[in-house]
Amino acid sequence: MDAANRSDFYIGLALAVSSTIFIGGSFILKKKGLLRLAKKGSTRAGQGGYTYLKEWLWWAGLILMGIGEAANFAAYAFAPATLVTPLGALSVLVSAVLSSYFLSERLNIHGKIGCLLCIFGSTVMVLHAPQEEEVASLTAMAEKLKDPGFIAFAVCIVVSSLALIFFVAPHYGQKNVLVYILICSVIGSLSVSCVKGLGIGIKELFAGTAVLKEPLFWALLICLVICISIQISYLNKALDIFNTSLVTPIYYVFFTTSVMACSAILFKEWLQMSADGAAGTVSGFLTIIVGIFLLHVFKDINFSLDSIPLYLHHVPQDRMWNQPYIALPTNERTTMIDESNPTKKRNAKSFFPESSDKRSNGTCIT
Repeated sequence: MDAANRSDFYIGLALAVSSTIFIGGSFILKKKGLLRLAKKGSTRAGQGGYTYLKEWLWWAGLILMGIGEAANFAAYAFAPATLVTPLGALSVLVSAVLSSYFLSERLNIHGKIGCLLCIFGSTVMVLHAPQEEEVASLTAMAEKLKDPGFIAFAVCIVVSSLALIFFVAPHYGQKNVLVYILICSVIGSLSVSCVKGLGIGIKELFAGTAVLKEPLFWALLICLVICISIQISYLNKALDIFNTSLVTPIYYVFFTTSVMACSAILFKEWLQMSADGAAGTVSGFLTIIVGIFLLHVFKDINFSLDSIPLYLHHVPQDRMWNQPYIALPTNERTTMIDESNPTKKRNAKSFFPESSDKRSNGTCIT
């Protein structure tokens, strides 16, 4: 890899990491502003309209998020999408860590392990990501978009999205969390491709090329606006109906997988990778997935390092497996089989501990 490609790679990496810091910090500022309004007795949609618009911390968070999104947008112009998109998980890590300091939200041991896994996974992906970029101009981007493989992929995305929106979502959207998330994810793969092309065009614009006269530039911009509008709409629907701790990790997995698949078809970045590089990238991605799930799914569980000795040495006395084994007498077994004698059935039932009766109907572990 020559010096120019290497510098572009590190610029894109720096922009991607900085965007996660800005976006993660913006969540804290916006939440801090809403908490201040709550102390004053105001609500998000209270009397007098949206009172949160009067809180300067909320606006500071919004500006910080805009800076982060701009940095993320610019990162696609310098680094491969295979690298930039998975690093978005670091914003969740930044938000989780900062919330434990500034919002007094406790980060349990599952969250701490999840943060470490996100860092390790991101590091592995950076070390094994493709560091060469084929597409350096809108002309090259146009050639990529004409590839039959990408055309077939785009047609499948559009057809499947329309089917989900008009036929599946009206019937199952409020029952199954995957419906809305699938719509956001598959559409998101096209939006990232548009961002990649626009980033390359803006990069050429600063270099003196008249890209504003190119129809492809405006076509990508229109497509990006449509895709982002659909993404925001259905992501908000998913967040309104389902738990955030469920939506966030699932959306990250499906969205990132869709983007990596689109990148592999359109930019063919994986063809430039060795076998160990591809294995490292996939391993890093899977590690980030595990970390994200630990951060979100178990965030409400009150479990810390100090409580480990209690779990190791304390066994509840009402557990079925803590009861001594007692052989069931022959006459008791006979009464359980005999369906015609309800009195004896009650005696046999009382023979077992109460906890085993409760467990016979099944339990839900949360």
